[in-house]
Amino acid sequence: MREPEAQRLARLHVPGGGPVRLLRVGSGLASGTYRAERDGASYSLRVTDVAARGGSFDAHWEHAVCELAGAARIGPEVMRADPAAGVLVCRWVEGRAWQGAAAAQPRKLAAIAALMRAIHALPQPHPARARSPADWIAHYERAIGSRPSILTQEPATLRTAAARRLETVAGFGRVAPALCHSDLHALNVVETDAGLVALDWEYAHVADPFWDPAGWSCANDFSAAQRRDLLRRYLQRAPSAEELARFAALVWLYDYVCLLWSEIYLREDAGASIRAARQRAARIEARLRAASGPTAGLAAN
Repeated sequence: MREPEAQRLARLHVPGGGPVRLLRVGSGLASGTYRAERDGASYSLRVTDVAARGGSFDAHWEHAVCELAGAARIGPEVMRADPAAGVLVCRWVEGRAWQGAAAAQPRKLAAIAALMRAIHALPQPHPARARSPADWIAHYERAIGSRPSILTQEPATLRTAAARRLETVAGFGRVAPALCHSDLHALNVVETDAGLVALDWEYAHVADPFWDPAGWSCANDFSAAQRRDLLRRYLQRAPSAEELARFAALVWLYDYVCLLWSEIYLREDAGASIRAARQRAARIEARLRAASGPTAGLAAN
C-alpha cells in the first residue's frame, strides 16, 4: 500500500475532521497497518489490497468477527469499516506487549489460555470461513508455485513431513471446530488494565481450537514442557495422550505454515524487516527439521 493512498483513505475513513497523522506500525501480505491520530484521538487503520489477497482474505468475514470480538471486549472497538475497499478502522488499544520469556510465566500462561477460550466461545459468523492446516498449506504452496525456495534447499523433505502430520491430524477424526484468531503473537496481544486484547483478526477462521495454542507456542518458541503447560491451562485439566499427539502435530503444522508464509513475504519488498524475517524463518526451519521424522516429537513437542 503506497503511503499517498493510505493518507487518502485515512482522511476518508478515520473519524474526525482535522488532519490525520499516520505512523506505519505493521506490514502483511498486500496490507499495511497504521496508527492514525486525528482530533486528539488515536485509531488503528488497516488497509488491504483486496484484489491482491484474492481468496485468502474475506473483509466482510473479518469485519463481522471484529464486531463480535470488540463487543466481547477481547478485541478493539470497530469504528469504521469499508469491507469492499479493504479498510478497517478500530479504536487504538493502549497496552503492554509481552516480550521474550515473559510469555511463559505462569500468570501469563493462564491469562492467554483464558483469552483463547473467550475467542473460541465467540459465535461463528455465517457463512463460516473454515480453514484447515491443509487448506493453508495448499494456498501458500499455490502462491509459491514452482519457483525455487529462497529459505530451504530441501523443501520436498518438509513437504513429506507435513503430509505425515496432516495424516496424523486426520486420524483423530472430526473435532468440534471453533472460531480461531490464528495469528496470536507478541505484537497481536496487549495487556490492558481490563485484561488481554487480541489485535489484527485478519486471519481469523473456524478450525480445530488447538490451532491457537499451537500458534502461541510457536510464536514464543516454547519448549515442550511450556507447550504442555499451556495446553493444560487451556483445557483446565490434564490433556490425554491423544490430545497431546494432536496438539504436537498442529504445532509442527503451524510452524510449517509460517515458513511458507515467510517464503512469500520475503519475495516482496519488506524493507527493514527483511533481516528479522529471515532470522525468524531460519529458526522455524531448524525446529521443523529437528522434528521431521515420521513420529519425532508427536507426543512431546
